[in-house]
Amino acid sequence: MGNQGCSDQLVQDTAARLFQTAALLLGDGDEAVRLVEETMAGAEVDPCADGSQATLVLQGQLVHAAIRELSRREPGSFAAAETSGGNALCIDDDDLSVAGITSSQLSQLLQEGRGQLRGWLEHLPAAQRAVFVERAMLGHDNAATAQTLRSAGGETAAGWTPDKISGVFRQALCSLANSLAHSGAVAAV
Repeated sequence: MGNQGCSDQLVQDTAARLFQTAALLLGDGDEAVRLVEETMAGAEVDPCADGSQATLVLQGQLVHAAIRELSRREPGSFAAAETSGGNALCIDDDDLSVAGITSSQLSQLLQEGRGQLRGWLEHLPAAQRAVFVERAMLGHDNAATAQTLRSAGGETAAGWTPDKISGVFRQALCSLANSLAHSGAVAAV
């Protein structure tokens, strides 16, 4: 992706968004930089034609590449999870607000508490981390997230369905809400 007459700011903003996504998925800044560089260099989109559309295309390519990398690192880690009906004492819906977290709090936590959020994400299994990033950070729905995991997660990832994504996302939300409650971060944000 060259800047072919585009503003340098657009290219920098796109790269920054991609880096943030890659770092959350991979948990390693150097790997995230490498993945962003590879994604942008290999892109077949014209960022000048429609900057927001180009960013979406690049982000999709980056997420696929990151999930392939995670799957390569941890073979079998993207096998579709079996989830129970949910924990009635925790979260019965897969909406951030049900976990007591607003989108603005999550954004602020990402900007100001980046280390805390990354630390929490690094303790999640690879598939759960990918589901959380896609759903909470990128705003993808269950069906799109399931499709991404099936297509990029390797041979063992064929069983992902929207319902399984929903269950895994609820588990991640419960874990995050619990982590934030113990740290006092939600009240501070």
